[in-house]
Amino acid sequence: MNNLSVYTEKLRESGLRPTRQRLKICEVLFSPEKTFHFTINDLTKIIEDKLSEKISLATVYNTIHAFKKKGYLKEISINSDKSYFDTNVTEHHHFFDEDTNELIDCSNEDIDSVNIKKNITGKKINSVEVLIKVASDNQNQK
Repeated sequence: MNNLSVYTEKLRESGLRPTRQRLKICEVLFSPEKTFHFTINDLTKIIEDKLSEKISLATVYNTIHAFKKKGYLKEISINSDKSYFDTNVTEHHHFFDEDTNELIDCSNEDIDSVNIKKNITGKKINSVEVLIKVASDNQNQK
């Protein structure tokens, strides 16, 4: 199955028509050999820069959220108004560099098991993923 067929199938499974613009979004998201993190604004800029394609923010937003709902992407909320998306949908941890606004994968082996002592009544834990916020240690700089 070629990439176009795979992208078309992903779009249809997500309840979206495989338009030319959505296929371009798939090309950026699912072609790279390595997984990557992005905001919706980042992705819009990547599409414009790499593919010389102008796609409305609404189309990018709706496509990304449909992919997230289907499990093709993972959303990592940094705070109430900042979310990143990850093309790596496996359980893993992240560093967030507050100086550069970069989200960086952190291997599960780099963090000891998290011990949850109490859960919310009537809920089950689906996953435990740690977000570690880091920033420059300016006190050591002159």
